[in-house]
Amino acid sequence: MSKIVIIGSSNTDLVVRTHKIPSPGETVIGEDYFVNPGGKGANQAVTVAKLGGNASFIAKVGDDEYGRMSLEGYKAAGLDVSHVTIDHSAHSGVAMIVVDDNAENAITVSSGANYNMNSDDIDKAEALLESADFLLMQLEIPMPIVEYAAEKACAKGVKVILNPAPGTKISKSLLSKLYIIVPNETECEILTGIRITDHESKMQAAETLLKAGVKNVILTIGSKGSCLVNSDGCVHVPAIPQKAVDTTAAGDVYCGALCVALSEGRSIQDAMLFATAASAISVTRNGAQPSIPTREEVLDLIGKVR
Repeated sequence: MSKIVIIGSSNTDLVVRTHKIPSPGETVIGEDYFVNPGGKGANQAVTVAKLGGNASFIAKVGDDEYGRMSLEGYKAAGLDVSHVTIDHSAHSGVAMIVVDDNAENAITVSSGANYNMNSDDIDKAEALLESADFLLMQLEIPMPIVEYAAEKACAKGVKVILNPAPGTKISKSLLSKLYIIVPNETECEILTGIRITDHESKMQAAETLLKAGVKNVILTIGSKGSCLVNSDGCVHVPAIPQKAVDTTAAGDVYCGALCVALSEGRSIQDAMLFATAASAISVTRNGAQPSIPTREEVLDLIGKVR
C-alpha cells in the first residue's frame, strides 16, 4: 500500500455544546462539556490510520498532559509517531470550540508547539518523505514550513495534497507544487478573490487555481457535496444526507479518507465518494477524532447509496 505522510497540527479540543453560538459580548449558558483530541493535522492523520492507510505523522506537542494524551492516542490509532517531537518550550495546541443546536461551530485556537515547527523537523524526516507517495498538509503550522515541505516532497516526486485551512492567501510557488487542493467555498474565495455564488463563479475560481499550477481542485460545498475540476473538466459528487450533530472535523475526515482511497489506486472521483461517505458519518457524532468512522462503516454506507 502507498505511504501517506501527514504534516500538521496537534491540538486538544475543549468543547462546549450550547443552543446558540454567542454574539460578541454575549454570555450563553452551555450544556455538555468534553475534552477531545483534535487539530487539523492530527484529525487527518488519525483518519488515514483508522481507515486502513499507511500513515506517518510529523508534528509537535508540548511537554504537558495534553501532549502525552495525544501521543498515546496516535499510537493507539496505529500512527507512526517517530517524527512527532516534544517541545519543552511551549504548551500543546488547544482549541476552544462551541457547538450549537444546528451542529454549527465556532473555534478559537491557541497554537502553542504547533507554531514552533521548523525546517529542522522536516529535514530530520527527509528519509520518511522520500519513501512517501502522498504528502497531506493543512495550514495550522507556519506557512514557511508548509512551503518548505512541499518543495522537498515535490522534488522527490511525492504527490502533495493541501487542505488550505484555516483560509489564507497562498503563494503561487506553493500552488504550483500541489497535486490536489481541497478548499471549501470560503477558503476558495480567500485564495482566489472570487465569491462563489453559482456554477459559473465556482468554475472561475477553480480555473484560477489551475492556472496557478494546481493539478486538481476539489471544492467541498457542504450539503451539496464536492466537485473536482481539472484539465478534463468538472465532476460533481453529491453529498450523502445525514442528520448532523457536530460538523467539527468533517473536512478533516474528508481529506484523510480521500488520501486513503488514492493510496489504494482509486481514481480521484472514486476517492471523493469514499471521502464523502466518511465525512457524512462523522457529522452524526460529537467531537473530532471520536467522530471518525471505521473502514467497514464507510464501505457499508457506500453500498447503501450505490
